[in-house]
Amino acid sequence: MAEFEDIYETDYPIVYRYVLSLCRNGPTAEEITQEAFVKAMEHLDRFDGKCRRYVWICQIAKNTYYTYLKKQKRFLPQELPPPEAEADPEEQFFDKETAGRIYTLLDRLPEPYKQVFSLRVFGELSFSQIGALLNKTDSWARLTYYRAKKRIKEDLHE
Repeated sequence: MAEFEDIYETDYPIVYRYVLSLCRNGPTAEEITQEAFVKAMEHLDRFDGKCRRYVWICQIAKNTYYTYLKKQKRFLPQELPPPEAEADPEEQFFDKETAGRIYTLLDRLPEPYKQVFSLRVFGELSFSQIGALLNKTDSWARLTYYRAKKRIKEDLHE
């Protein structure tokens, strides 16, 4: 049990940020993360060590979140009017009106752009962590993030 406490303390922040990047809701992210760790603890014997432990737990968390979504039948946010000022998407995120617009544009992005942008901006994960989660290199994550950011900027100014 002490081993699992160490795992929890070490991996919880990464897994929580990942789930937060998926659902964009603190209390929901906390609930999903807790549930993922319970599932991980129950099946710790199934962890084969082929990837980093936090990647394995993030996969459990992602599946837990998708199950949660099916139960909740969430709706997409409504589209807001376009912003007036030109700025970087990360900076504009803190303006509530623009944040709604960015969420809408983000939902329209194809994968993997949507996921990489969310993990970077909302989850605050490093490019190496994103690459590990998606079984890619950190260079791939960096380039994909740049392309997603560019598309969002272009769409904001249309």
